[in-house]
Amino acid sequence: MKPLLLVLVFLSEEHRALVAERFDTLYAPNEKLGADRSNGAAQIAARGQDIRVVLTNGTNGLLAEEIAALPRLELICTVGVGFENVALDAARARGIPVCNAAGTNDAAVADHAMTILLAAIRRLPFLNNGVRHGLWRDDIPRPPHVSGRRMGIFGLGAIGRKIAQRALGFDMEIGYHSRTRRDETGFQWFDDIHSLAAWCDFLVIAAPGGKATYHIVDREVLDALGPQGVLVNIARGTLVDTDAVADALREQRIWAVALDVYENEPTPPAPLLAFDNAVLTPHIGGISPQAIHASVLRFLENADAHFIGRPLVTPVP
Repeated sequence: MKPLLLVLVFLSEEHRALVAERFDTLYAPNEKLGADRSNGAAQIAARGQDIRVVLTNGTNGLLAEEIAALPRLELICTVGVGFENVALDAARARGIPVCNAAGTNDAAVADHAMTILLAAIRRLPFLNNGVRHGLWRDDIPRPPHVSGRRMGIFGLGAIGRKIAQRALGFDMEIGYHSRTRRDETGFQWFDDIHSLAAWCDFLVIAAPGGKATYHIVDREVLDALGPQGVLVNIARGTLVDTDAVADALREQRIWAVALDVYENEPTPPAPLLAFDNAVLTPHIGGISPQAIHASVLRFLENADAHFIGRPLVTPVP
Protein backbone atom coordinates (compact mmCIF):
# COMPACT_ATOMS: atom_id res chain seq x y z
CA MET A 1 0.00 0.00 0.00
CA LYS A 2 1.37 3.41 -0.98
CA PRO A 3 1.81 6.11 1.68
CA LEU A 4 -0.77 8.90 1.61
CA LEU A 5 0.53 12.29 0.44
CA LEU A 6 -1.21 15.65 0.88
CA VAL A 7 -0.21 18.13 -1.86
CA LEU A 8 -0.87 21.79 -0.97
CA VAL A 9 0.73 23.34 -4.08
CA PHE A 10 -0.09 23.36 -7.76
CA LEU A 11 1.31 20.46 -9.76
CA SER A 12 0.80 19.83 -13.45
CA GLU A 13 -1.01 16.70 -14.57
CA GLU A 14 2.33 15.26 -15.65
CA HIS A 15 3.85 15.80 -12.22
CA ARG A 16 0.77 14.54 -10.41
CA ALA A 17 1.08 11.33 -12.43
CA LEU A 18 4.76 11.08 -11.57
CA VAL A 19 4.08 11.53 -7.85
CA ALA A 20 1.20 9.05 -8.01
CA GLU A 21 3.65 6.30 -8.95
CA ARG A 22 4.91 6.39 -5.36
CA PHE A 23 2.01 7.87 -3.37
CA ASP A 24 -1.72 7.81 -2.96
CA THR A 25 -2.33 11.51 -3.39
CA LEU A 26 -4.75 14.05 -1.96
CA TYR A 27 -4.40 17.02 -4.29
CA ALA A 28 -5.56 20.18 -2.51
CA PRO A 29 -3.56 23.21 -3.65
CA ASN A 30 -4.10 26.36 -1.60
CA GLU A 31 -4.54 28.54 -4.67
CA LYS A 32 -4.29 31.86 -2.85
CA LEU A 33 -0.84 31.22 -1.43
CA GLY A 34 -1.86 30.87 2.16
CA ALA A 35 -4.68 33.42 2.18
CA ASP A 36 -7.28 30.67 1.77
CA ARG A 37 -6.38 27.34 3.35
CA SER A 38 -9.79 25.75 2.84
CA ASN A 39 -8.64 23.11 0.34
CA GLY A 40 -5.97 21.69 2.61
CA ALA A 41 -8.11 22.08 5.73
CA ALA A 42 -10.88 20.00 4.20
CA GLN A 43 -8.51 17.18 3.34
CA ILE A 44 -6.88 17.26 6.76
CA ALA A 45 -10.29 17.12 8.43
CA ALA A 46 -11.34 14.17 6.27
CA ARG A 47 -8.12 12.15 6.02
CA GLY A 48 -5.76 13.59 8.62
CA GLN A 49 -5.47 10.25 10.43
CA ASP A 50 -3.90 8.66 7.35
CA ILE A 51 -1.65 11.37 5.84
CA ARG A 52 2.05 10.52 6.15
CA VAL A 53 3.71 13.12 3.89
CA VAL A 54 2.90 16.75 3.04
CA LEU A 55 4.22 18.59 -0.01
CA THR A 56 3.88 22.37 0.33
CA ASN A 57 5.93 25.50 -0.32
CA GLY A 58 7.42 28.26 1.79
CA THR A 59 4.50 30.63 1.35
CA ASN A 60 1.75 28.14 2.17
CA GLY A 61 3.87 26.30 4.72
CA LEU A 62 2.28 23.94 7.23
CA LEU A 63 0.91 25.40 10.46
CA ALA A 64 1.45 23.95 13.92
CA GLU A 65 -2.25 23.17 14.30
CA GLU A 66 -2.19 21.37 10.95
CA ILE A 67 0.77 19.28 12.06
CA ALA A 68 -1.08 18.47 15.29
CA ALA A 69 -4.03 17.19 13.23
CA LEU A 70 -1.80 14.74 11.34
CA PRO A 71 -0.85 12.00 13.86
CA ARG A 72 0.88 9.78 11.28
CA LEU A 73 2.82 12.58 9.58
CA GLU A 74 6.45 11.61 9.09
CA LEU A 75 7.84 13.94 6.39
CA ILE A 76 7.26 17.58 5.28
CA CYS A 77 8.71 18.76 1.98
CA THR A 78 8.64 22.09 0.17
CA VAL A 79 9.03 22.76 -3.53
CA GLY A 80 11.53 25.56 -3.94
CA VAL A 81 13.95 26.72 -1.29
CA GLY A 82 11.62 28.58 1.09
CA PHE A 83 10.20 27.04 4.25
CA GLU A 84 9.41 30.17 6.27
CA ASN A 85 5.81 29.24 7.03
CA VAL A 86 6.46 25.64 7.98
CA ALA A 87 6.12 25.31 11.76
CA LEU A 88 9.61 23.91 12.28
CA ASP A 89 9.39 23.84 16.08
CA ALA A 90 6.20 21.80 15.94
CA ALA A 91 7.76 19.42 13.42
CA ARG A 92 10.93 18.98 15.44
CA ALA A 93 8.98 18.38 18.64
CA ARG A 94 7.40 15.42 16.87
CA GLY A 95 10.67 14.30 15.26
CA ILE A 96 9.28 15.00 11.77
CA PRO A 97 12.03 15.83 9.26
CA VAL A 98 11.59 18.78 6.91
CA CYS A 99 13.27 19.14 3.53
CA ASN A 100 13.19 21.59 0.65
CA ALA A 101 14.18 21.58 -3.03
CA ALA A 102 17.40 23.53 -2.63
CA GLY A 103 19.46 23.76 -5.78
CA THR A 104 16.63 23.15 -8.24
CA ASN A 105 15.63 26.69 -9.23
CA ASP A 106 18.74 28.76 -8.46
CA ALA A 107 19.55 29.39 -12.11
CA ALA A 108 15.97 30.37 -12.99
CA VAL A 109 15.76 32.87 -10.12
CA ALA A 110 19.16 34.35 -10.96
CA ASP A 111 18.19 34.70 -14.63
CA HIS A 112 14.98 36.46 -13.63
CA ALA A 113 16.77 38.77 -11.21
CA MET A 114 19.03 39.98 -13.99
CA THR A 115 16.10 40.27 -16.39
CA ILE A 116 14.05 42.57 -14.19
CA LEU A 117 17.14 44.52 -13.11
CA LEU A 118 17.98 45.24 -16.76
CA ALA A 119 14.36 46.11 -17.49
CA ALA A 120 14.28 48.58 -14.61
CA ILE A 121 17.59 50.26 -15.41
CA ARG A 122 16.92 50.60 -19.12
CA ARG A 123 13.20 51.42 -18.53
CA LEU A 124 12.00 48.68 -20.85
CA PRO A 125 8.30 48.66 -19.82
CA PHE A 126 8.10 52.44 -20.32
CA LEU A 127 9.92 52.29 -23.67
CA ASN A 128 7.91 49.33 -24.92
CA ASN A 129 4.65 51.06 -24.11
CA GLY A 130 5.90 54.39 -25.44
CA VAL A 131 6.79 53.05 -28.88
CA ARG A 132 3.18 51.88 -29.24
CA HIS A 133 2.11 55.48 -28.67
CA GLY A 134 4.58 57.20 -30.99
CA LEU A 135 7.50 57.69 -28.60
CA TRP A 136 10.89 58.35 -30.12
CA ARG A 137 14.25 58.47 -28.35
CA ASP A 138 14.69 62.23 -28.77
CA ASP A 139 11.62 62.78 -26.59
CA ILE A 140 12.99 61.26 -23.36
CA PRO A 141 16.03 61.34 -21.07
CA ARG A 142 18.58 58.66 -21.89
CA PRO A 143 18.34 55.61 -19.59
CA PRO A 144 21.64 54.75 -17.86
CA HIS A 145 23.77 51.80 -18.86
CA VAL A 146 24.39 48.74 -16.74
CA SER A 147 27.96 47.54 -17.22
CA GLY A 148 30.78 48.46 -14.91
CA ARG A 149 28.58 49.51 -12.01
CA ARG A 150 28.23 48.15 -8.47
CA MET A 151 25.86 45.42 -7.38
CA GLY A 152 25.14 44.82 -3.70
CA ILE A 153 23.63 41.45 -2.80
CA PHE A 154 21.84 40.98 0.49
CA GLY A 155 22.04 37.25 1.08
CA LEU A 156 24.93 35.46 -0.65
CA GLY A 157 23.48 31.97 -0.62
CA ALA A 158 23.25 29.72 -3.66
CA ILE A 159 20.92 32.08 -5.52
CA GLY A 160 22.87 35.18 -4.52
CA ARG A 161 26.09 33.64 -5.82
CA LYS A 162 24.48 32.78 -9.15
CA ILE A 163 23.22 36.35 -9.48
CA ALA A 164 26.77 37.54 -8.80
CA GLN A 165 28.11 35.27 -11.55
CA ARG A 166 25.73 36.83 -14.03
CA ALA A 167 26.59 40.36 -12.88
CA LEU A 168 30.28 39.64 -13.44
CA GLY A 169 29.40 39.15 -17.10
CA PHE A 170 28.44 42.84 -17.08
CA ASP A 171 31.78 43.76 -15.48
CA MET A 172 30.06 44.72 -12.25
CA GLU A 173 31.84 45.10 -8.93
CA ILE A 174 30.17 42.86 -6.33
CA GLY A 175 29.59 43.59 -2.64
CA TYR A 176 27.43 41.66 -0.20
CA HIS A 177 26.11 41.18 3.28
CA SER A 178 25.08 37.71 4.39
CA ARG A 179 24.68 35.58 7.50
CA THR A 180 27.86 33.78 6.46
CA ARG A 181 30.93 35.68 5.35
CA ARG A 182 32.34 34.16 2.16
CA ASP A 183 35.86 35.49 1.73
CA GLU A 184 36.60 32.80 -0.87
CA THR A 185 34.39 34.65 -3.37
CA GLY A 186 36.66 37.67 -3.47
CA PHE A 187 33.61 39.94 -3.21
CA GLN A 188 33.58 42.91 -0.87
CA TRP A 189 31.97 42.24 2.52
CA PHE A 190 29.80 44.80 4.32
CA ASP A 191 28.79 44.67 7.97
CA ASP A 192 25.12 45.48 7.37
CA ILE A 193 22.58 46.27 4.69
CA HIS A 194 22.80 50.03 5.25
CA SER A 195 26.49 50.24 4.40
CA LEU A 196 25.95 47.87 1.47
CA ALA A 197 23.14 50.05 0.09
CA ALA A 198 25.24 53.21 0.44
CA TRP A 199 28.04 51.57 -1.59
CA CYS A 200 26.14 49.99 -4.45
CA ASP A 201 24.16 51.14 -7.48
CA PHE A 202 21.89 48.09 -7.57
CA LEU A 203 20.71 46.40 -4.38
CA VAL A 204 19.49 42.82 -4.88
CA ILE A 205 17.56 41.13 -2.07
CA ALA A 206 18.21 37.37 -1.99
CA ALA A 207 17.89 36.54 1.72
CA PRO A 208 15.32 34.34 3.50
CA GLY A 209 12.03 35.72 4.75
CA GLY A 210 10.82 35.57 8.33
CA LYS A 211 10.75 37.77 11.43
CA ALA A 212 14.48 38.50 11.38
CA THR A 213 14.32 40.18 7.96
CA TYR A 214 10.83 41.71 8.06
CA HIS A 215 10.90 45.16 6.37
CA ILE A 216 14.68 45.18 6.50
CA VAL A 217 14.53 47.35 3.37
CA ASP A 218 13.02 50.48 4.88
CA ARG A 219 13.25 54.22 4.29
CA GLU A 220 16.78 54.40 5.69
CA VAL A 221 18.06 51.68 3.37
CA LEU A 222 16.38 53.29 0.37
CA ASP A 223 17.87 56.67 1.26
CA ALA A 224 21.28 55.02 1.48
CA LEU A 225 20.75 53.49 -1.97
CA GLY A 226 20.11 56.95 -3.37
CA PRO A 227 18.47 58.64 -6.37
CA GLN A 228 20.38 56.60 -8.99
CA GLY A 229 19.85 53.31 -7.16
CA VAL A 230 17.73 50.34 -8.20
CA LEU A 231 16.18 47.87 -5.77
CA VAL A 232 15.55 44.27 -6.87
CA ASN A 233 13.72 41.70 -4.74
CA ILE A 234 13.54 38.04 -5.77
CA ALA A 235 13.43 36.67 -2.21
CA ARG A 236 10.27 37.27 -0.19
CA GLY A 237 7.96 40.26 -0.24
CA THR A 238 8.13 40.71 3.52
CA LEU A 239 11.72 41.95 3.35
CA VAL A 240 10.68 45.18 1.64
CA ASP A 241 8.46 47.91 3.07
CA THR A 242 6.12 48.58 0.14
CA ASP A 243 4.95 51.98 1.38
CA ALA A 244 8.54 53.12 1.89
CA VAL A 245 9.35 52.10 -1.69
CA ALA A 246 6.32 54.00 -3.01
CA ASP A 247 7.41 57.11 -1.12
CA ALA A 248 10.96 56.79 -2.46
CA LEU A 249 9.72 56.49 -6.04
CA ARG A 250 7.29 59.38 -5.66
CA GLU A 251 9.99 61.61 -4.20
CA GLN A 252 12.61 60.39 -6.72
CA ARG A 253 14.88 59.19 -3.95
CA ILE A 254 15.63 56.00 -5.94
CA TRP A 255 15.78 55.42 -9.69
CA ALA A 256 13.61 52.31 -9.96
CA VAL A 257 12.45 49.12 -8.31
CA ALA A 258 12.09 45.61 -9.75
CA LEU A 259 10.06 43.15 -7.69
CA ASP A 260 9.20 39.55 -8.40
CA VAL A 261 7.81 39.24 -4.87
CA TYR A 262 5.76 41.62 -2.78
CA GLU A 263 3.71 41.83 0.36
CA ASN A 264 0.22 40.28 0.48
CA GLU A 265 0.68 38.14 -2.62
CA PRO A 266 -1.13 37.48 -4.89
CA THR A 267 -2.84 40.87 -4.44
CA PRO A 268 -0.87 43.37 -6.55
CA PRO A 269 1.08 45.99 -4.56
CA ALA A 270 -1.36 48.86 -5.03
CA PRO A 271 1.01 51.67 -3.87
CA LEU A 272 3.42 50.80 -6.72
CA LEU A 273 1.05 50.34 -9.63
CA ALA A 274 1.09 53.97 -10.75
CA PHE A 275 4.87 54.08 -11.27
CA ASP A 276 6.30 53.20 -14.68
CA ASN A 277 9.71 52.74 -13.00
CA ALA A 278 8.33 49.91 -10.84
CA VAL A 279 8.84 46.64 -12.73
CA LEU A 280 6.55 44.00 -11.24
CA THR A 281 6.32 40.28 -12.00
CA PRO A 282 4.06 37.67 -10.29
CA HIS A 283 6.54 35.64 -8.18
CA ILE A 284 7.62 33.70 -11.22
CA GLY A 285 11.40 33.87 -10.91
CA GLY A 286 11.87 30.24 -9.89
CA ILE A 287 9.05 28.88 -12.03
CA SER A 288 10.42 27.56 -15.28
CA PRO A 289 9.44 24.16 -16.66
CA GLN A 290 12.96 22.93 -16.01
CA ALA A 291 13.05 24.21 -12.43
CA ILE A 292 9.61 22.85 -11.54
CA HIS A 293 10.48 19.42 -12.92
CA ALA A 294 13.74 19.41 -10.99
CA SER A 295 11.92 20.39 -7.77
CA VAL A 296 9.44 17.53 -8.12
CA LEU A 297 12.28 15.10 -8.74
CA ARG A 298 14.06 16.48 -5.66
CA PHE A 299 10.92 15.87 -3.59
CA LEU A 300 10.83 12.28 -4.80
CA GLU A 301 14.54 11.85 -4.05
CA ASN A 302 14.00 13.11 -0.51
CA ALA A 303 10.93 10.92 -0.03
CA ASP A 304 12.72 7.83 -1.33
CA ALA A 305 15.63 8.51 1.01
CA HIS A 306 13.28 8.91 3.95
CA PHE A 307 11.39 5.68 3.36
CA ILE A 308 14.53 3.57 2.97
CA GLY A 309 16.13 5.11 6.04
CA ARG A 310 18.84 7.19 4.38
CA PRO A 311 19.66 10.84 5.09
CA LEU A 312 17.53 13.37 3.25
CA VAL A 313 19.13 14.92 0.17
CA THR A 314 18.27 18.52 1.10
CA PRO A 315 17.19 18.70 4.75
CA VAL A 316 16.16 22.08 6.12
CA PRO A 317 18.92 23.29 8.46
